[in-house]
Amino acid sequence: MRQPQRLALLLSLSVAAAFAGNVATVNGVAIPDSKLEFYVKQVTERGQKDTPELRAKIKEELVRSEVLSQEAAKKGLDKTPDVQARLDIAKQQILGGSLVNDYVKNNQVSDADLKKEYDKIKAGMSGKEYKARHILVKDEAEAKAILAELKKGKKFDDIAKAKSLDKASGAQGGDLGWANPSGFVPEFAKALTELSKGKISEPVKTQFGWHIIKLDDVREAKGPSFDEVKADLQRQVQGERAQKYVDDLVSKAKVE
Repeated sequence: MRQPQRLALLLSLSVAAAFAGNVATVNGVAIPDSKLEFYVKQVTERGQKDTPELRAKIKEELVRSEVLSQEAAKKGLDKTPDVQARLDIAKQQILGGSLVNDYVKNNQVSDADLKKEYDKIKAGMSGKEYKARHILVKDEAEAKAILAELKKGKKFDDIAKAKSLDKASGAQGGDLGWANPSGFVPEFAKALTELSKGKISEPVKTQFGWHIIKLDDVREAKGPSFDEVKADLQRQVQGERAQKYVDDLVSKAKVE
């Protein structure tokens, strides 16, 4: 191979190497692949699928951002006090967030610790839960008429589906599921807790109208299982520990 050809080949290889690993170059400034991958990771962690279309869109935004940044620098905007202050604040926020994320990553809450927290919460649960049905109507006369129909043997479920103003529970035959009485308005809760299992109440007036209540069952409050609350409990405990870590750092800082 002749010397000029060899030199041309070496130059072309060096140019290719310089551009390798870059998404694009804008006015000679390279946008590295690592920046694209960073944004792809941010988006996919929020549930979006990694696709060629997504990457093309992110590349377009990176190029646009670089063009604007370069133009702003040309005008000297990066040197203004306002921009400098905002950059400093952004840097502090990013570093602070990274520090907290690093703490959480290296101080994971163990299952044993989560179980202890769960047991504390469960120990505070007491009382009874009630499984009830109701039929809600607008006035006392209609409530009394429904009660008369029930006493004649008409099915509670059928009347609830046909006449209850509470359409959500009405579609389920008036079923309200298992609940603590504290979750209901006082008048409803009082009537519910005074019922015996399988019995139907007299008409009960609340702010929503008139109710006929049927008590299907009663049990001791048990609350959700450990597996049901584990993820939420983990976020809560990790958040509390991270907050304590930050508070400790602030308390130890020399502030004058």
